[in-house]
Amino acid sequence: MTGVQVLVVALVVAAFSAAAMRWKNGRFTARAPESDDSERLEPGDIGAPLGERATLVQFSSAFCAPCRATRQVLGQVVSLVPGVAAVEIDAEAELELVRRMNVLRTPTVLVLDAQGRVVGRASGAPTRDQVLVALDVALSA
Repeated sequence: MTGVQVLVVALVVAAFSAAAMRWKNGRFTARAPESDDSERLEPGDIGAPLGERATLVQFSSAFCAPCRATRQVLGQVVSLVPGVAAVEIDAEAELELVRRMNVLRTPTVLVLDAQGRVVGRASGAPTRDQVLVALDVALSA
């Protein structure tokens, strides 16, 4: 009987963990712009110029299926919002930057303000509306 109880507890914990991961997937967390350079990216870091108003930086990998969908979403947002640029970084090729920015999974999307400070972050594939809301927060700050 004890084995069945352990199994039930393990299944309940797994179900709650899965629900939490699904809820958190793709949601942006806001970050207050600080003077800390570890939370700032320069054009040399991302291999492209920063956007005039904001920049969306996507960390991807070759085997990541949600990365393709995220690339399309960011492309749609860039076409809708003037002055915003999108940059995709291969996480496998830029391991030092991945470690510095604490990227733990792909896709990870960072929202940078015009000065390159990280003002938002999402792990997982965000929706277009989630990206637009995060950009609105970044542009109004």
